[in-house]
Amino acid sequence: MAESAARAGHVVTSLDAFGDLDQHPGVRALSLPRDLGVAFTATAATKAAMELECDAVAYLSPFENHPSAVRRLEQRAALWGNGPSVLKRARDPRVLAATFGSAVNAEPTRWLLKPRASGGGHRIRWWTPGDVVPAGSYVQPFFDGVPSSIIFVAAAGHAVPLGLTRQLVGEEAFGAREFRYCGNILCHAESADLLPATAALAEVAAREFNLVGVNCIDFIAREAHAYPIEINPRWSASMELVERAYGLTMFGTHAGACAAGELPSFDLSRARAIAPAVGKAIVFARHDVICGDTRDWRDDPTVRDVPHPGERIAAGRPACTVFADGANAAECHAALVRRANRVYEILESWSSVAA
Repeated sequence: MAESAARAGHVVTSLDAFGDLDQHPGVRALSLPRDLGVAFTATAATKAAMELECDAVAYLSPFENHPSAVRRLEQRAALWGNGPSVLKRARDPRVLAATFGSAVNAEPTRWLLKPRASGGGHRIRWWTPGDVVPAGSYVQPFFDGVPSSIIFVAAAGHAVPLGLTRQLVGEEAFGAREFRYCGNILCHAESADLLPATAALAEVAAREFNLVGVNCIDFIAREAHAYPIEINPRWSASMELVERAYGLTMFGTHAGACAAGELPSFDLSRARAIAPAVGKAIVFARHDVICGDTRDWRDDPTVRDVPHPGERIAAGRPACTVFADGANAAECHAALVRRANRVYEILESWSSVAA
């Protein structure tokens, strides 16, 4: 997001958990743990943001689960994103079920127990009818199919679709398990039949929740049907694929919608990617590792979110992100796996040195 904002001509300061080595040179990148000596939380990031000079603020995950933190940001400067009242409604599973209930016309095969304040698939587990539902959690029907998402920009009750992706979830090839999000593949040709239904979901969400800026809806694709799971009412990790594939300035699109109510004249049904499929995968460390010299990684366009030399990465934590493209989604996925394997070879060598 910070890189897209810098390319759009903004002067940017970013606050996050990593402050990666390969951040855009025009971005002042601050890592809360490394630069400020505190663990990254929405509260800590908000406190740090209050000390910075800025004209506007924009947020990513996990702020959608912390409307009180967003309210403080809103008091600091112009908020480019959905406000706290919108977040409360858009993240309420009961409101979501009432809004999209007519879109679900199949019986669930199993059930999931999900925390209300979550993201990236964390702490999701199977649920058996009759089991206790803990406070702060809810039950959601599980549908077999392909985890997917539609990316869109919204303003004044309308939405413009910007991309359809297949989500990568719990894949061992990238060090993930169970329901952990680990990437996306954007392939318009293989998901074009889903566009009418998912565009309608985006339009309903934009109108019913008064969304603004870029957002996405996660859904399960099965037999040309889309079963909505949740709304992510903020910038999501998949959005850089739209910028790579279609050349849209995503932050410029976001800012235009938030600051001026402008929507782009973009027709996803006619869009053509530079490559038929483009994807990203988060590579999670399989073992504790102390990074070696990562400076050369900055010259490789297939790897991003580069950790600093000497950085300690615990098992199960993100090590970096890899990118690939292909003639179709299957070829793109295979290329992502190959690229991740090369990263794991390096991480293994560092692990043995650290031991």
